Amino acid sequence: MTAAGRSGKILLIDSNVYFAKRLGDALKREGFEVISSTQAAFALTALEYDVPMAILCATNMREMGALEIARIIRADAKNAALPIVALGDGSQRALMEAFQAGCDDYVDRHQAPALIATHVKQIILSKTQGFQPTQMLTQSDTSLSGNLTHHDLPGVMQMLGHARQTGALHINADATDAVLFFDAGEITHAECGNLFGDEAVIHILKSCENGGEGVYKFVYGAASTQRTVLRSSTDLMLDAMREYDEGTRDMADKEAL
Repeated sequence: MTAAGRSGKILLIDSNVYFAKRLGDALKREGFEVISSTQAAFALTALEYDVPMAILCATNMREMGALEIARIIRADAKNAALPIVALGDGSQRALMEAFQAGCDDYVDRHQAPALIATHVKQIILSKTQGFQPTQMLTQSDTSLSGNLTHHDLPGVMQMLGHARQTGALHINADATDAVLFFDAGEITHAECGNLFGDEAVIHILKSCENGGEGVYKFVYGAASTQRTVLRSSTDLMLDAMREYDEGTRDMADKEAL
């Protein structure tokens, strides 16, 4: 497995040697070459002479973990697009912190090694071949990539805004297949079916308000040449909430008749 001229090599950084061995074996079965290290600082040294296809790093390292590594690498123009996957305890707060730090994804280390390895392969494919939202529905556990039943869409959008992230938030929920582009935390462009701009953002928020099944994926660094969203995300969220509440009341009134 190769991409962008790089070998199919994954740098796995984890202080738990037993866990690293099991995950490393699972990644090898997916066709990767695996280099393991118990020191996160090793990654920075390795990048000087041998850039891997991706870095998997634990968040609970003593000196420097996935979050610190991500911030350093994202500041390096040469390796800014290198996929970084954080391995953590699976909490919602930890997932948000990983995104804020610039990680491409966050994986619950309590999952079976085979599931983690399959998910990592999907992450790398999405980075090298371009993200397709419908691919995510075939994964065995889409919550690893962001499940809208666990993390509400407004919360994800606010997190990206506060962290001043730049990239594309792809959303696939029921009939909604949409994308929101962020530039330094500000929504600049939105598409959903035939809708664009502010109207698309409101529609996306309303359609995801009911919860239900759906997944999202934030592609770090993706940009749009269009500028179709003119209002702030806070204003659009408030409008979407108001329209949703009005629609719910209207439906309740009709049912009462």
